[in-house]
Amino acid sequence: MNIYDAVVIGGGPAGMTAALYLLRAGVKTLSIEKMAPGGQILMTEEIENYPGFPSGLKGYELADKLSAHLEDYPHDKIMDEVREIKVGDPVHEITVGDGQVVGAKSIVLATGARYRNLGVPGEQRLVGKGVSYCALCDGNFFRDRVVAVVGGGNSALEEALYLSRLVKKLYLIHRRDEFRGALCYQNKCFTHEKIEILRSTVVDEIVGDAEVQKLALTNVKTGEKSSLDVEGAFIFVGFEPVMSFVPDAVEKNVHGIVTDVEMCTNVPGIFAAGDIRAKMCRQVATAVGDGATAATSAFSYLEQLGD
Repeated sequence: MNIYDAVVIGGGPAGMTAALYLLRAGVKTLSIEKMAPGGQILMTEEIENYPGFPSGLKGYELADKLSAHLEDYPHDKIMDEVREIKVGDPVHEITVGDGQVVGAKSIVLATGARYRNLGVPGEQRLVGKGVSYCALCDGNFFRDRVVAVVGGGNSALEEALYLSRLVKKLYLIHRRDEFRGALCYQNKCFTHEKIEILRSTVVDEIVGDAEVQKLALTNVKTGEKSSLDVEGAFIFVGFEPVMSFVPDAVEKNVHGIVTDVEMCTNVPGIFAAGDIRAKMCRQVATAVGDGATAATSAFSYLEQLGD
């Protein structure tokens, strides 16, 4: 079994930043990522609020820049999914999808979060047939068509604005009166000629045979039932941390892994960074900061372990 000083699990902004800081410190590091480097930013059309890029940049552009920065530092990589972590003292054991087991004196958990489902009838059956969780991935299929976006946070508003460039008509559906997204996005959506806002409204069912045909709706204030003819339903109702492989010994709650301000979990040698953490703000900038902090804490931990 190969034993590494540090293993970084996840290849988004948090994971890549953590790996960069560890490698710059001369730590023997392994990176594990099951997909292409970048994580959720690969699904983001435009990043407008990352410091240093006042004109914004594409999500894939930032992913490429982060990945290229890592290439200056030779390190091992595994392109696979982590199945299990066994807590050890001082070496933790990590099992990946092919059954390979590696040892880690320290681990940075940075697998991020996945989109949350609505959990209504028809949703799972019609995924890929009009139901989508990524406007950048699937928006082009809905050019000049009528779609709905469900959600009230930044993701829903940003994706609605992106889709508005492509579609004929867009309904933005939110279960509350007030939206949680940034005011700059709200103002753009509320004044956009293609976007119609449906407040205090929930989706009861996504209806269709071979593809999405309509949404069954309820107004939560009046109880009134209605249907809405659409050809696509884009769901953005939050995230859930990707942490099924995280051992029970690591403290977590419904929002993610619990850490202190230094990204330390309750298990010595295990750290967490980015959207997998239980926290309020999930942005690229905070993920990068988390990654740098987690790597610094991991390095300090390794120093205390000694040889």
